[in-house]
Amino acid sequence: SNFQSAVVFPNKISTEQQSLMLVKRLLAVAVSCITYLRGIFPESAYGTRYMDDVCVKILREDKNCPGSTQLVKWMLGCYDALQKKYFNNYWICLQTITECYHFKFKYTHNGPLLDFSSNNRRNDSTITCADTKKASILLIRKIYVLMQNLSPLPNDVCLTMKLFYYDEVTPSDYQPPGFKEGECEGMIFEGEPMYLNVGEVPTPFHMLKVKVTTEKQRMENVDKSILKHGETNVPLQVLRVDRDDPED
Repeated sequence: SNFQSAVVFPNKISTEQQSLMLVKRLLAVAVSCITYLRGIFPESAYGTRYMDDVCVKILREDKNCPGSTQLVKWMLGCYDALQKKYFNNYWICLQTITECYHFKFKYTHNGPLLDFSSNNRRNDSTITCADTKKASILLIRKIYVLMQNLSPLPNDVCLTMKLFYYDEVTPSDYQPPGFKEGECEGMIFEGEPMYLNVGEVPTPFHMLKVKVTTEKQRMENVDKSILKHGETNVPLQVLRVDRDDPED
């Protein structure tokens, strides 16, 4: 299935469609890695793929595992919203919420996006595919390192997914396949939350940011140096996860 495709980086991301395909696949890899490394679904619910030279596990529809099939269906619903440019961000919450994975999207409606996050570049430098590839691989590596260092989840963990839309462009009656209107915007978090910025991946047409909220005590025994893993000197930052981030 399309969900199971490996991530292939084109030489140049010159169309919005190429960018969309890349963001969808990266999302599939990130969500699959998180659920795999947190032990949410059995091994049989995953296939092995490669992202450049990084071996990754990808969720698949497994008739013996209704949960993984449901999550794949939800992800296809996310793709629908992403394609229509309604999507603002989504959270995967492990209920009663002890961990929350927050994916935030931006679209550039007026052509290619300039790199607005890096101060040491000239303002006219556009995002290259090499930038996107490097950021993608770094993001997945950071997810791997972080997931392996969080303390284990309880056995009776329950997974939910919330989507948020850009109100000004989304029809009021729109719900992607597999979703229904939610009652509340907030979430009740168990324990004292700690907010981590895992990383962001820019393309000329999209920006994907990933953040994690977890219980502070689960992070107590994590060696903080692991958060600096990868080809960057920037550690994961501890941040509030708000629907409208002040940094945006």
